Amino acid sequence: MRFFLDTADLNEIRFFSEAGLIDGITTNASIIAKSGQDIIDTISDISKMVNGPISAEVTASDFQTQIREAEKLASISPNITIKVPLTPDGLRTCKHMSDNGTMVNATLCFSVSQALLAAKAGATFVSPFIGRVEDNGGNGVGLIRDIVETFRNYPDIHTSVLASSIRCVDHVVGAAKAGADVATVPPKILHEMFKHPLTDQGIKLFSLDWEKSKQSIL
Repeated sequence: MRFFLDTADLNEIRFFSEAGLIDGITTNASIIAKSGQDIIDTISDISKMVNGPISAEVTASDFQTQIREAEKLASISPNITIKVPLTPDGLRTCKHMSDNGTMVNATLCFSVSQALLAAKAGATFVSPFIGRVEDNGGNGVGLIRDIVETFRNYPDIHTSVLASSIRCVDHVVGAAKAGADVATVPPKILHEMFKHPLTDQGIKLFSLDWEKSKQSIL
């Protein structure tokens, strides 16, 4: 499973990119606005740091304005993925941009039927929201599994399932078990994935043994 980092924090992107742990980035206007950064400058800076897909979201709700925004964002770098809402106008934009060779991420997916429409419109990625589904009493990981299983019935579907709205490490593991192609993970959760008490215990014991040896590698 590929990992995308869900952030506009350049320091976090640099850290995980240098560690070889991420394959792309997802952003949206809300994430960038909270950072106080300019959206075009931020997307441009990220594109210079990450070779994989970088999701940049349109903010308009109507087709014509979405197209203008999408074309401006796509002009920043060849690896920009235009992020569109899973609405009629959003899928029209998806079709237009994908037909012209631009990657598209259809976001705010909450059902298998929506995922099928995104695939029909040529989406590169479709983003089911695990956390928000669970907020409303549903099974977020179950939705990922249902979409993956449905897509497998049709070899001509090439849309990747991108697990989104991830709130905990269990969501990442659940998405992986369900067969998601990608998980977009906030930096906080990706940092938590390193942690295990037995790892900490093992490092402590190793350090004590090494100190007793009175040796030095350098």
